[in-house]
Amino acid sequence: MARSGRSKSSSQRKLVIFDFDGTLADTFELFLRGFDEAADVYQFSRFDRANLRYVRSLDARGVMRHHHVAMWKLPLVMRRLRRFASQHIRSVELFPAISESIENLHSCGATLALLTSNAKANVASVLGKKLFQRFAFVESGISLFGKRSSLKRLLMKSGYGGDEAIYIGDELRDLEAAQQCSITFGAVAWGYTELEALVKAGCHQSFTEPRELASLLCPATV
Repeated sequence: MARSGRSKSSSQRKLVIFDFDGTLADTFELFLRGFDEAADVYQFSRFDRANLRYVRSLDARGVMRHHHVAMWKLPLVMRRLRRFASQHIRSVELFPAISESIENLHSCGATLALLTSNAKANVASVLGKKLFQRFAFVESGISLFGKRSSLKRLLMKSGYGGDEAIYIGDELRDLEAAQQCSITFGAVAWGYTELEALVKAGCHQSFTEPRELASLLCPATV
């Protein structure tokens, strides 16, 4: 039976695009440490752990405003955060069951892609050579607000249409990029942003634990 006769439900997406930080890799504690170091250097507020749930409901611009980060300082802050991440990348691990989910998705025929603000070398280091090679397309080192253009570029490289793809992420900026490119967005519950905020903003699908990625996204084999 040909797949062309089947409706394109979220479980039959041919291209599965993943964010990295907070989606595949548990980098939140590393981010907090790097953010506090940058705050001391560039004189803005350290990360507000006392109101963590509220802060994790904000988009990236809201997080910066909450901590009084002047926009002109943002490129300096992002460079420092990337440098800090590279220096401490060996402390980062994948979330439980992520490796298994990636392997299962690859085995059942999904084309995998990565879209991340992190450096390609960091991503490769955390995933390991074998798992990294499961991703046919990688867009890395993206600016804080540059995911829309990178997502469009990734689609062009892959040859898939937006209706054949799903983007899996953990932040409101991921969701916004998907919406701007007319791509289905799947929100994870274990990342940087509170799942409730992502659902309220209009995500199409949500995942409460990493094992659901493969079980809900694996294309039907016919």
